[in-house]
Amino acid sequence: MDVFITIILAVLVTLGVVTIVKSFKKKQLVNAQSTILLNKIKKVCKFITVEGDFAEIYHYEDVKQRFLKLITSKKKALVVINAKAHVGYDLSKIQLKSDIDKKKIILEYFPQPEVLSIETNLNYYDKTDGYFNKFEANDLTDLHNEAKVHIRAKIPESGLIQIAQQEALETILLIETIVETIGWKLDYSALKINDKEVKKLQ
Repeated sequence: MDVFITIILAVLVTLGVVTIVKSFKKKQLVNAQSTILLNKIKKVCKFITVEGDFAEIYHYEDVKQRFLKLITSKKKALVVINAKAHVGYDLSKIQLKSDIDKKKIILEYFPQPEVLSIETNLNYYDKTDGYFNKFEANDLTDLHNEAKVHIRAKIPESGLIQIAQQEALETILLIETIVETIGWKLDYSALKINDKEVKKLQ
């Protein structure tokens, strides 16, 4: 009888130990999944939703003066700027946290759209050097930088930011797809999204 009770106790203890070990391993796995998932979302990083083309004419002029401003030398150029602006979301700025027990990723903050990059191609016309004021390599670099500033200033009135804002839901759907790849759910209820937009997501 004592042997039988001992065997039963041994079996129960073994089952208890196995259950605890399995539970611990499962929790470790869920924790690992959570960490990998959050990193995976942030690695997407910059997500372009809108692309805009610009064609602008830019007048460049630089005047240098010598000999007590008695002599001036002017270099100038007519620059045609062809540019492509990319507007979208920097996903490294989103705020996420995980609910491990419910296997849920909570989206707490979603950033506003921003200009992610501007690609410029410059064509020079009527480029004229001054007598002691000639175009140098650094002048062309400065012109490229000025061209980007010029295009960036045009973006707000182009409507690209507003279009990108309308694409915010598509970006959230992308995140939701990433989350669902490992059987988790995305909770975006903390965001201020109107009823019509929520229906689109559902």
